[in-house]
Amino acid sequence: MFKPDPANRRDRLILHYGRIALALLAGAGAALAHPPFGFLPGLLGYPLLMLLAERSATPRGGFWMGWLAGFAYFFISCWWVAEAFLVNPAQAWMAPFAASLLPIGLGLFWGAATALYQKFAPGGVVRVLVFAGLFSLLEWLRGHVLTGFPWNPAGASWAAGSPASQFAAVVGVYGLGLVTVAAVSAFGPLAGPGPRKARVGAAVLGALALAALLVGGTVRLSGARLTLTDTVVRIVQADVPQESKWTPEAYRGIVDRYVNLTARPGAVVPDVVIWPEGALPASANQVFAPGSPDAAAIARAVRPGQSLILGLGRGVADPDAPDGARYYNSLLALTDEGDDGLRISAAYDKYRLVPFGEFLPAGGLLGALGVRSLTHMPLDFSAGPRPAPIAIPGLPPVQPLICYESLYPGFTPGGAARPQWIVNISNDAWFGRTSGPLQHLNLASYRAIETGLPVVRSTPTGVSAMIDPWGRVVGEQRLEPGESGVIDARLPAPAAATPYGRFGDLLFALGLLAALAPLVGWRRLIVRARR
Repeated sequence: MFKPDPANRRDRLILHYGRIALALLAGAGAALAHPPFGFLPGLLGYPLLMLLAERSATPRGGFWMGWLAGFAYFFISCWWVAEAFLVNPAQAWMAPFAASLLPIGLGLFWGAATALYQKFAPGGVVRVLVFAGLFSLLEWLRGHVLTGFPWNPAGASWAAGSPASQFAAVVGVYGLGLVTVAAVSAFGPLAGPGPRKARVGAAVLGALALAALLVGGTVRLSGARLTLTDTVVRIVQADVPQESKWTPEAYRGIVDRYVNLTARPGAVVPDVVIWPEGALPASANQVFAPGSPDAAAIARAVRPGQSLILGLGRGVADPDAPDGARYYNSLLALTDEGDDGLRISAAYDKYRLVPFGEFLPAGGLLGALGVRSLTHMPLDFSAGPRPAPIAIPGLPPVQPLICYESLYPGFTPGGAARPQWIVNISNDAWFGRTSGPLQHLNLASYRAIETGLPVVRSTPTGVSAMIDPWGRVVGEQRLEPGESGVIDARLPAPAAATPYGRFGDLLFALGLLAALAPLVGWRRLIVRARR
């Protein structure tokens, strides 16, 4: 067994670089637990990170262990963002910076968690709860600070629709992450000091927690009864690559492709046809301008009484706006009313916009520094109101989520305002055939588990799918990246309202308080309560 000599410079270097390698390994392992990799032993990266933070001499050392692990985690999880910069050759030079700067920034949350843990963690095996609590708190902050970026939270390591994922119906994906990190980190004390009985007991409790996730989820799925409604949905995936979308020569072919897929004969007549976000390389103002041949072609493809849901940008006159108009990334529902043609029956404007993609944060300052010209983003989109269900004639109430809004828990109301389904239109064509679209499908499917509602997902190039209220793709109703076609399917009925749908993150917050209680002397609190 290697025992470093602090006086030996070579041993110090081996120890230093060994710790760096282990931190990177911890983050990489945790990242590989996520789909599409599904390497669940990688979850042991969390107890490894906990041990590395404990063995750091200072909070600063703990921070660097967490930051290195976070960098590896987010580099593997988010490398596909570079693909978006390869679409435009003029921006290709920015791809390496995008792939590295994002994990550099997101790794700060992991670093903060491990620095706090190194500073305040109590002794004994109860420290496992503190580690999981601090880590989960910083994960929640990552999903909320500066609009948040909740990509691949720890709870989503379990493939949506699997038994373990079902606990998200109770505590949401953040609560599932708290339980998951605590359970696997309970194996960490086996490699540390302390009474053997306590260390083994912690590991046994961790194993029991993991078993409870699996058994409880299996029981929930065994009682899941998929009921199909009479509403027939057609999901259109035209397979239009992003890099060939914006040429004038391609425009006519793109319109024809969507129109032909919409009008394609099928075994049943759909009640609603769904196109993805940014389906056409034009604004709604252009496509549906008076006398537009595109509007006429779309109207011919949509049958009387049928509705069409599609995503387009649109401009709305506003004399208070700098340019006299505001621009929105919108979902529009159009209904064919026979002789009167298509009518916009409902509209939803995207609420959670993508920084540097749909708006420039601190636009005045960064614009003056030339960042706007670098991003080739001449105008900002405006944010719409907070997501709320919309009513479309002849269809059950639906909650729209555009693109990465499907990453955010809590946007779909429960109680009396609960809709009957969720529609998620997205433009994942920016990311090609990388892991990004596959992970996006997994994350969007968690919204089905949390709410007990089916999710209908349409993208230009994949993955489009019909997802049941337990987060599972229904049958073979899925179009993979690179496929063109339609999915005709009856809409699943909602499952019973879930605890998470009723209470949101309340149960997760209570779990956080319990996990972090040792930081405020939980034993003293219990004694005082008894007195």
